Amino acid sequence: MSSSPLPAVQLRVPTDEDALAWHRAFADPDVMEFHGGSPAELSVYEELTARQRMHDAERGFCLWTILDEDGEVLGFTGAQPWPHKDFGPAGEIEIGWRLARSAWGRGYATAAARTALERVRAAGVERVVAMVDARNERSIALTRRLGMELAETFTTLSERQGYCFRLDLSRS
Repeated sequence: MSSSPLPAVQLRVPTDEDALAWHRAFADPDVMEFHGGSPAELSVYEELTARQRMHDAERGFCLWTILDEDGEVLGFTGAQPWPHKDFGPAGEIEIGWRLARSAWGRGYATAAARTALERVRAAGVERVVAMVDARNERSIALTRRLGMELAETFTTLSERQGYCFRLDLSRS
């Protein structure tokens, strides 16, 4: 992927309509393999998009909706406070991404995540983490393309092995 140019992407604060677009994009079991295994109900995405609008208003960043060159919703990327208090990097800002299966392998995740990192840095965040299931080779490869470093190994709530990658935004 490094030899070919990355595709153009746009990031926007999720709209009410994006909840349905995310629900459709993530209805594929392959997409959800490392996120619980089965597609979530529409209400989950309605709540998630509402929470992201709140994060953007309060913090200047969120999980943004990714749009391709034609304005089609591909998924999301961005950052939010780590949501768990008793597991993982409590108190830290997590960068994440999830794309529709049709967008995989085309450079969209890399292009969108790099743009998200620029926005998060501009919002004053000095360090981000990425929590990745140890079997998720695509996301592990993306953390490396972003310059993230493996910081620790952990056991997830579902008893799987996972990795915590970190990136110091004040140096990169």
